[in-house]
Amino acid sequence: MSWSLIDGRGRRKYLVAAERRNFIRAAIQVGGATGTFCAVLAFCGARISEVLALTPERIDVPNCSIVFETLKRRERGIFREVPVPQQLIGYLDRTHGIRAAQVDSMACNQRIWPWSRPTGWRRVKEVMALAGVPVAQAKPKALRHAFGIEGTQARVGLSLLKKWLGHAKLETTEIYATPIGREERALARLMWRRVPHDFPMQ
Repeated sequence: MSWSLIDGRGRRKYLVAAERRNFIRAAIQVGGATGTFCAVLAFCGARISEVLALTPERIDVPNCSIVFETLKRRERGIFREVPVPQQLIGYLDRTHGIRAAQVDSMACNQRIWPWSRPTGWRRVKEVMALAGVPVAQAKPKALRHAFGIEGTQARVGLSLLKKWLGHAKLETTEIYATPIGREERALARLMWRRVPHDFPMQ
C-alpha cells in the first residue's frame, strides 16, 4: 500500500503547525473532559481508540509520560510510552483527579473518557471547528499526522518517532521524513535566489 499525506482530491491530511497550536488553544478553552481528550490527541499522536482506552494507572505522573496500548497490531498487550509536557499531566490531574484515582484499586482501571468512538470523534470535530480548522483537515487522524511531521521537523529520529506512533514498520514512519511545510519552503527558497528582483508581479 502506498501511503501519502495528500488525499485523493489533492488536499493535505495533516494540520500545519499554526492549526495544531490553534487546536490546542481551543481544547483548553473548551476545557473539561473534551479539552483533556483533545490535548492528549494533539500532544501524543495516538489513535483515537488508544486515547479512549487510557486509564489513570497509565498516566505516569513522576515520569511525565503516557503509556498507550498499540491497538492496531494483531497482538494485544504491546505498550509504548510517550513523553508529554508536565503541563499536560497537571491538566489531566486537575480535570480527572488522576493522582487520587491511581491509589484507588477500582478507579485506577476505569477509562478516563468513558465514551464511544463516535462521541470522541464528534468532540474532536467540535474543537476543530472552534479552532477554525478547514473541514478537509478536521479529523482526529490529522492530529496524528501533524505529530509525525512536527517530530521530524524537530529532528526526532525516525526509530523513536516509530515507537511513539506505534508503527509496526519503519517504512510507515518514513512518510513523515519527506521535507514538508516550513522545511520544504526553506529548501524551495534556495531555488528562488536567482529570480530577478524586478520580476513582474502583475
